[in-house]
Amino acid sequence: MTYKSVLVHVQAQVEAAPRLETAAALARDLGASLFGLSAEAPPALGVTDPYGMLQAEWMTVMQQELDRRTADAEVAFRKIAGDLPGDWRGVLDLPTRAMAGAARGCDLIVAGGAPLDNVDVYSAVDVGELVIRAGRPVLIAPPGGGRLSGRRIVLAWKDTREARRALSDSLPLLQRAEEVVVYEVCAAGSAEGAAFRTEEVVAHLARHGVKARAKVRACDDDRVCDELNIEAQAIDADLIVAGAYGHNRFNEWALGGVTRALLRRPERFILLSH
Repeated sequence: MTYKSVLVHVQAQVEAAPRLETAAALARDLGASLFGLSAEAPPALGVTDPYGMLQAEWMTVMQQELDRRTADAEVAFRKIAGDLPGDWRGVLDLPTRAMAGAARGCDLIVAGGAPLDNVDVYSAVDVGELVIRAGRPVLIAPPGGGRLSGRRIVLAWKDTREARRALSDSLPLLQRAEEVVVYEVCAAGSAEGAAFRTEEVVAHLARHGVKARAKVRACDDDRVCDELNIEAQAIDADLIVAGAYGHNRFNEWALGGVTRALLRRPERFILLSH
């Protein structure tokens, strides 16, 4: 089992280059095709224009600017992708919506690899919303990017649909790893049940050729993200795999606390599935 296709959102901005480099390196390591998508939409015009003249002029200028950015993004993609198999596409659309739609043709999405603060929804992907909407595993690179080794992985376990989905979606990476820790951070008094659950997951992974061990720690809910990062640092893991939790409220996705914490400032690679 492996990933055959990797999808990445390509932007011409310098700060987005680490994401593209990470995606290309991963595609090469996996022997996968790399698909680049440039997606950007013109922001709403916040000026009253009863005759439409200002709006028409503004749209012309903005279209020219978007065309230039798309062309620059394609140049960046082709330079980094080199001879990798795959394809390139540029569209005029909101990036998160465009990427979620394009996910139909890929196995894995690479996101992050750029500052995640103050995301402009017209030009950048909202990573949390993408994870919830895409129906594909999303690998979030830390802001500086880097090359994913995946030799050691922490699999954050919780007995939920989302965690099971994350396990299944990450199997191609888990099977390549030298060490996997199935780690459940649970409430006080729940350690015995957590130990049983994580050992069952370890046994399941063993049937798929994954070398894994179980670990349980009881602590408060607000410590879960910290504990996952502490464990990852302790075993020198550069990847945490977790289920992503969220629900739609008033047409906006509200993320769960651990998901939000993992995305806020990723210290290493995070693979999320919803």
